[in-house]
Amino acid sequence: MEVTRILRFLLDLTLYALFGGALLVLVAALYLLPSLPDARRIEDVRLQEPLRIYSADQRLIGEFGKERRQPTGLEKLPDLYIKAVLAAEDDRFFRHPGVDLKGLLRATLNALTTGRITQGGSTITMQLARNLFLSPEKTLRRKFAEIILALKIEREFSKNRIMELYVNKIYFGNRAYGINAAAEIYYGRHPTELNLAQMAMLAGIPQLPSVNNPVHNIQRAERRRKYVLNRMLTLEYIDQQQYQDAIAFKDTAGLHGREPVVEASYVAEMVRREMLQLYPDDTLINGYRVYTTVRDLHQEASHQALQKNLLDYTVRHGYRGPEQHHLLAPGSGPEQWEQLLAAEQVYGGLYPALVLQVHRHSADIYLSGIGRITLPWKALAWARPYISQNRQGPPPQSAPDILSTGDLIRIREDLQGGWQLMQLPRVQGCLVALDPADGAILALAGGFDFRLSHFNRVTQAQRQPGSGFKPFLFSAALEFGYTAATLLNDAPEVYPGLGKNGSDWRPRNYSGKHYGPTRLREALVHSRNLAAVKLLEGVGLPSTRSYMRRFGFDPDRLPDNLSMALGSGEVTPLQLARAYAVFANGGYLVTPYLLARVEDRNGKVLYTASPTRACTQGKCPSAATGATIGSSPAGKQPSGMAPHSISAQNAWLINSFTRDVIQRGTGRRARSLGRRDLSGKTGTTNDQRDAWFSGYNHQLIAVSWTGFDDSRPLGHRETGARAALPAWIVFMEKTLHNTPESTQPRPSGLINAYIDPDTGRPSSSSSGTEIVSEVFRTRYAPVETDTGSPGSGHTDDINKQLF
Repeated sequence: MEVTRILRFLLDLTLYALFGGALLVLVAALYLLPSLPDARRIEDVRLQEPLRIYSADQRLIGEFGKERRQPTGLEKLPDLYIKAVLAAEDDRFFRHPGVDLKGLLRATLNALTTGRITQGGSTITMQLARNLFLSPEKTLRRKFAEIILALKIEREFSKNRIMELYVNKIYFGNRAYGINAAAEIYYGRHPTELNLAQMAMLAGIPQLPSVNNPVHNIQRAERRRKYVLNRMLTLEYIDQQQYQDAIAFKDTAGLHGREPVVEASYVAEMVRREMLQLYPDDTLINGYRVYTTVRDLHQEASHQALQKNLLDYTVRHGYRGPEQHHLLAPGSGPEQWEQLLAAEQVYGGLYPALVLQVHRHSADIYLSGIGRITLPWKALAWARPYISQNRQGPPPQSAPDILSTGDLIRIREDLQGGWQLMQLPRVQGCLVALDPADGAILALAGGFDFRLSHFNRVTQAQRQPGSGFKPFLFSAALEFGYTAATLLNDAPEVYPGLGKNGSDWRPRNYSGKHYGPTRLREALVHSRNLAAVKLLEGVGLPSTRSYMRRFGFDPDRLPDNLSMALGSGEVTPLQLARAYAVFANGGYLVTPYLLARVEDRNGKVLYTASPTRACTQGKCPSAATGATIGSSPAGKQPSGMAPHSISAQNAWLINSFTRDVIQRGTGRRARSLGRRDLSGKTGTTNDQRDAWFSGYNHQLIAVSWTGFDDSRPLGHRETGARAALPAWIVFMEKTLHNTPESTQPRPSGLINAYIDPDTGRPSSSSSGTEIVSEVFRTRYAPVETDTGSPGSGHTDDINKQLF
């Protein structure tokens, strides 16, 4: 009888508990229902996706966003992963109506006995409801809201749809949201490429993502993985052999991330800023896909060319010593060495390494992830001590002259697979390339390494272009009546009051020499400073400054004195590239642009660039509206066509002059490319504070700059030809490889005048079409002119007809 009464009491207690629980849920439902969101809103929920940026060749160059997510359909996921999720979180998911009473009862009893809510009893549907609509706080009110929303969700959506939303929404730690992102970040793979042990590891993370993930705590993560595998075995999702193999698997998780395929960090940051202007509210969360104008080949070439150039400069100026020095304890080993290197990053392909032992002509070093390496003497011998930009110490005689045990140094891999001592450059630089036809930015490297400096020198560095500005002055001279045959007096002159603090200004040539009467073409080819100043005097400051508007320069930002002839104004490398594009495309001022197309997460096109284009090789945009810059005789231009800022004849003559710069002038090092379609101009400022080379053909314009961010001198002989041109050569060599030569045809309206080089007076020649590059192969120098008096520099009726 006693047993019967006890059983009856327990039954009554259970019924009362169930009734009370049901009543409590009903009351909670009536109270909470009006404040809960409509379950159908789940279809409107947008999972956060990062902004992704691609090259013109559709390869990833950047990704920005708080949540790294790549949503996927359930059918694209391995069945074994879904079973791992069920085993870890809710094995009755496909059988219950969204709420598992058994699990809830277990959680309730635990709360009553402990006085704390430590077990949630949440199903996958309840977790989804909480993640989408509710806060993570552990309160009874939130739990009731979770139950009611889960029931509503189950009525509106299929189990598969609920599971699909869940696996794309859940957090896995390390900014990874959803299984696709988690598989990529922890294993560098797609979910279909994971093995059972890796699937179980990922399935176990969401319970406590910050501490269960294998990067943060591998021991705890492996215990959780074992639990998931045990549950899978118990539920007969896997057999004993699969279980044993998975348990024995040594986990390989790390932080892989979705690394950019093309190194274009400065480009990616430019796009991010532009997108924040276009879509300020949701740029980093709405899954925008931006396709840029940058081409893979050109971008990689710019990055490699710039880094090589800056490292070559660094080697020329000597070794500054180690970055740090550590005292290595006797008997220390790889574990201690790894700790010393743990905080160091790889910059520009330069790896941090620790010197372990120094021999007479070699050194043993430790490189993280690889181990012990020996640097031979040939990898060290370059390291003359740095004293100043203009001075280095004597060549080292042995390795101890360079290194000491405990030094933290930088090394780079050479072309033969060996390693070489190197150091991070203090000097900086940039390189930008445009398509002259429409201004598309094809490549942009804003500095040695974006992680070292976010300052984008292509767009943000205001620097003096030096002699790189001269072609624009010479173009103005042609416009105002000068000819290629005009004589300029390259002779010293004093300009009172135009120097610093009102002192006298005495411009001089880089060589310190002066050359007397010099024809206009030769003055540009050999970059004669004195002749350029005289030219600006002759053309006139007001006319020249106004004319610069045709190349996109703001006249108000240019010097209002004769130093403008020597490039004393300030421009960005991108502005200079745009200006040179006018010569490259035959006279049109295009506008540089970077964003080609913007799509939403579903591939819908939101924006497409509509650049203005140059009229090249007889191909012009249609329609008949537009405006011109300055007084160029272009009339109205078709819509879509860039402003016709200088005449085709003017552009052709400057291209001819600057081709001679490469063939026999200051840029002759570029003859190593073996091409005759390249034009360019070096630029060097006072004390070699800026070094430039701007060069192009009809299809590509590239500008290279080298200098210090604080404008200190680069050092003796570090001119544009030495400090900037080599990067341009490497870039052009890679991008123009197997590309046929491309020059603009000579426009009509130009005539040749033949000048006797001995007397400077007109002469006759049987070859009326001889070109200027043949100047030194014949007694008579053909020079394009439009006056009856070569060298006079005055405008007459012929000039007006030709220009």
